[in-house]
Amino acid sequence: MNARIWNMVGAVLALTGSAEMALAQRAPSGPIEVGVIEAKLQEVPRVVTSPGRAVAYQEVEVRPRVGGVIEEILYTPGRSLKVGDPLFRIDDASYRAAAAAARANVATAAANLPVMQAAYDRAAQLSGRGFTEAEVEAARASLAEAKATLGSTEAALEYAQTELSWTTLKSPIAGRADVATVSVGDLVTAGQADALTSIIRSDPIYVDMMEASARILSVRKGIAEGALKQNDVLEATLTLENGDVYRGAGQLVTPGNTVSTTTGTVTIRFEFANPDHVIIPGMFVRGEVVLGTMQAFLVPQRAATRGNSGQLAVYIVGDDGTAEQVVLEDDGSYENAWIVRDGLREGDRLIVDGLSSVRAGQAVTPVAVTIDEDGVSRDASSSSAAED
Repeated sequence: MNARIWNMVGAVLALTGSAEMALAQRAPSGPIEVGVIEAKLQEVPRVVTSPGRAVAYQEVEVRPRVGGVIEEILYTPGRSLKVGDPLFRIDDASYRAAAAAARANVATAAANLPVMQAAYDRAAQLSGRGFTEAEVEAARASLAEAKATLGSTEAALEYAQTELSWTTLKSPIAGRADVATVSVGDLVTAGQADALTSIIRSDPIYVDMMEASARILSVRKGIAEGALKQNDVLEATLTLENGDVYRGAGQLVTPGNTVSTTTGTVTIRFEFANPDHVIIPGMFVRGEVVLGTMQAFLVPQRAATRGNSGQLAVYIVGDDGTAEQVVLEDDGSYENAWIVRDGLREGDRLIVDGLSSVRAGQAVTPVAVTIDEDGVSRDASSSSAAED
């Protein structure tokens, strides 16, 4: 029994010794080699990326202003229209008849006016010598009534001609019309709820970008404190749904005046030229706006980890040659790096390679590296030799 116990104790000690030897083999015996870059304070563009949605520059639904039967559809869906191009023609027989009747009434009133004028002139000349004052006043009233009748009939004629012109529906804006919702022979009514078609102008086109009100306050604070130098003109670039970058920059139309009570965002509108109609109203896009520039450090994203509090943790090479952990707050990102304004000093050696073996207080041997545009680090000496 005692022998078995001693055998078990020996086995445990042997396993423990093996584990300690394995740990000793894993732990670095001396300084480890790490790739570092030098922290430099530089002018960094302040870029804001926001989701957006395309909105038509102009959009109108075409409805009839008079009733009747559709006789002809005069446009081709999808083709460009100019202001005043005809779209639909409604049967105008009743409106032509109404205009003719109104024209006849004008002629009758116009013919009656000289008669009333002559009667009044004669009564006025012979007042007190065959015409009483009452008869003169009656002639004056008849003349006024004849003038009013002529004016009324002329107004009725003008309205009848206007209704007749409404039987041909014309495009109120330049753009492209959708497929008609009616066919030849359909009966339509004045001011009906259903549109006959819709016309959209998408060149130029608006893009509404949604930006959080908290970020807007942060940007305004940076401008007020002088940390952010604002550009004189704000322009935006777009990334389409398929990942393509849209050619051409958009100009700011309005910065937005209200905050949404449901999303806490402000709608900022930009205008883009859209001659090829690549951007379609309703399309979702991603917009980037360069607000200005700021003095800051660029910390490669591969060199930092983000904790539960949202802060960044990086390692730098301390004066004593050991790794030192520094906690930073970022102010957004630029390309493959975090923008950091505080927490680093000019010339600090930031560890970007070999981070898996680095711990605070670990002795390190720094080797200068460079970070290319793809975020890949390369030995600085090799890069310099290649450039030479």
